[in-house]
Amino acid sequence: MRSARLRSFAVLLAVLGWLAAASAAENTPINLNTASAAELSSLKGIGDAKAQAIIEYRQSNGGFKTVEDLKMVKGIGDKLLEQLRPQVTVGPIEKAESSRKP
Repeated sequence: MRSARLRSFAVLLAVLGWLAAASAAENTPINLNTASAAELSSLKGIGDAKAQAIIEYRQSNGGFKTVEDLKMVKGIGDKLLEQLRPQVTVGPIEKAESSRKP
């Protein structure tokens, strides 16, 4: 009986830990300069088409310098930008390592 309670308690702790980690991940802003289409699509107000438009803008313009630059993407206006602002960030653009050796 006691071991069953301990197992139940251990499972409960594991579930609570998983929920805490998931909640923390949801509160972590997504970097507009490195996010995948799937990550961008997970944002409220962004579907597959807008996610692709964000990636195309990023590729054509060398990335986002500010979150405000999102307004340059077709379909993103002031209202959507304000909704997205707490969910996104602009960080450095990860560059692929050069295949050339010095």
